[in-house]
Amino acid sequence: MTNVSKEKFKIYKNVFDEFTLQTLFKLSVQEHFDELLSPVKIGKESNIFLAETKSEDFVIVKIYRLQSCNFNKMYSYIKSDPRFMNLKNQRRQVIFKWVQREFRNLLTSREKVSVPTPIAFANNVIVMESIGGNIPAPQLKDAVPTDMKAFSDKLFICMKDLCSLGLVHADLSEFNILNYNERPYFIDFSQSTSVKDGNALEYLKRDLHNIDHFFQKKGFKIDSERWLSEMKKEIIKYH
Repeated sequence: MTNVSKEKFKIYKNVFDEFTLQTLFKLSVQEHFDELLSPVKIGKESNIFLAETKSEDFVIVKIYRLQSCNFNKMYSYIKSDPRFMNLKNQRRQVIFKWVQREFRNLLTSREKVSVPTPIAFANNVIVMESIGGNIPAPQLKDAVPTDMKAFSDKLFICMKDLCSLGLVHADLSEFNILNYNERPYFIDFSQSTSVKDGNALEYLKRDLHNIDHFFQKKGFKIDSERWLSEMKKEIIKYH
């Protein structure tokens, strides 16, 4: 661990705790990214940065805040996921598993769905592909599709394919969908859960409600009942 490399992260010492800085340094030394560039989103629970690699590719570095994360809320979501049922309600362990779950969900989802490719994770940090490269693709809320019908059709296929992979996003809305070249990309998979989760169907209905509400605001109506019926057909295969 060279002092020269560590210098890059000193500017963040008033933003992140020492443990997080060490985690960022570790991922940088492993060459998953070179240095953090500009913030993409600053939230109460996580900060998202654009970063560049030594090969001049661009990635997203998502950093969960250890002190301000609502780990009790995280635990309430993750404890019903059959994949994490033995998890204890301890702050750091919940946050670390939250990150691990996001990485795992992205890895599964990319088999059929357009999502950022997950690259690496460690503790409370996850590194993934930047959709849009050095200019991250906008959220759907900020980039209304020019062809609502075509975009909604693609969105329906993505949601159905996700169910066929055994997952429900569980936090889908215009905030967690990117519009990149008129193609939907799903992001923020930490809350996504197995279709075997006892709450999966309710989460799916909420996702559909959010999508329906967004399109209605834009003057376009989706057939949410048909969408739900088709997705249920995929979910039932797992029961």
